[in-house]
Amino acid sequence: QVQMVESGGGLVQTGGSLRLSCAASGRTFSIYAMGWFRQAPGKEREFVAAITWSGVGTYYADSVKGRFTISRDNAKRTLYLQMNSLKPEDTAVYYCAAKQGGSVATRAHEYDYWGQGTQVTVSS
Repeated sequence: QVQMVESGGGLVQTGGSLRLSCAASGRTFSIYAMGWFRQAPGKEREFVAAITWSGVGTYYADSVKGRFTISRDNAKRTLYLQMNSLKPEDTAVYYCAAKQGGSVATRAHEYDYWGQGTQVTVSS
């Protein structure tokens, strides 16, 4: 079992930045690939970014490429999402997720554990 708690969400103006964190506890954090997903009201949960267990491999949705950066610190058992140049369409609840096995994945059903989510609101 892996328990995860997101933090760092909030209200920001268009063009602003936020850094999300996801603190993990439970089984060995470093053996899991990790991902960020988001869900806006009335929409399905969508993939944002993912990172391999080592942190070397990363993958991004086209909509956030060049603006968001995913990273992890296995010693601190923490996953991060640096979000720059935020747009109103980035408004959503953001979730971190853990996947057994080290390879990245972009589909929600491939992930085994989820945090409770943190709200990000970008005002125009």
